[in-house]
Amino acid sequence: MENPLTLLVVLLLFGGGVYALAVLEYWSVAGQLAWGRPVRLALHLLLKEEIRPRQADTVFYETAPVLFLATAALAAAVLPWSANAPLLGLATGALFVNAAFAYVMVAMLMGGWAVNGVYAMLGGWRFLGQLIAYSMPLVMALTATVMRAESMLPARIVTSQRELWNIVYQPIGFGLFYLAALALAFLPPFDFPVAAGELAGGVWAEFTGARRLLFRLGRLLLIMTLALTVTVFFLGGWQGPWLPGFAWTFLKTLLVAASFFGVGRYLPRLRYDQQLEWSWKYATPAALVNILWVGILLLL
Repeated sequence: MENPLTLLVVLLLFGGGVYALAVLEYWSVAGQLAWGRPVRLALHLLLKEEIRPRQADTVFYETAPVLFLATAALAAAVLPWSANAPLLGLATGALFVNAAFAYVMVAMLMGGWAVNGVYAMLGGWRFLGQLIAYSMPLVMALTATVMRAESMLPARIVTSQRELWNIVYQPIGFGLFYLAALALAFLPPFDFPVAAGELAGGVWAEFTGARRLLFRLGRLLLIMTLALTVTVFFLGGWQGPWLPGFAWTFLKTLLVAASFFGVGRYLPRLRYDQQLEWSWKYATPAALVNILWVGILLLL
């Protein structure tokens, strides 16, 4: 990041976006725009009595919420908000993003295992099933964007979309990545790992106080990072008229994140075994077709 002022603006926008997502998530469920609710809920969790499971795995119990939060932050660090505004400019940024997202599964399994409870354990294994379902479509959709840019540098992938955004150039890849993002953030219709109706919170059912707050904050940060990933890899990143680049990135990211809360509620729910069947029979072959399509376009 070349300009400290730009860094400050980006961090404020990112933090403000996460706060706005907390408000939007509650609005999507309760139909109320309660702008002060995230602060009240955070204070409530911080002041709440810590209830620790009697036979918890101490290392996993303490590490899982922190790892979950750190994973989303690391992925966001390599994604550019403008032409000169990535926090970390990695030549292998696309690969790093995918590797960082893989640790979401690690944190979820650690959280499910740590509390030594049935509901949490079931939630963790359900998330593992989702990982096997969404991981290949997610990786292959990103691979197609790298093919077009002929680079894994996220900024180069953005500039490769100067004439045509990837959402138009490879719509199949966009659709697959969008669905995989919903599964990675365990949003409806892929919210089985934390299903409140049957698992009472699933993976984080027995996390309380500050640890529960870290999980909630980490999930919002993960949703924001996934929306930023969609913006950078498929929606032209910072490109747009009149406004500064980071402003376009923020607007696109916030719109994509808001759509996550709405679109998924109109999709049919699939059990984790049905997700696996759908992935291997339809999504993975479609991802291969998308890669073939991009390759043909590049040759022509």
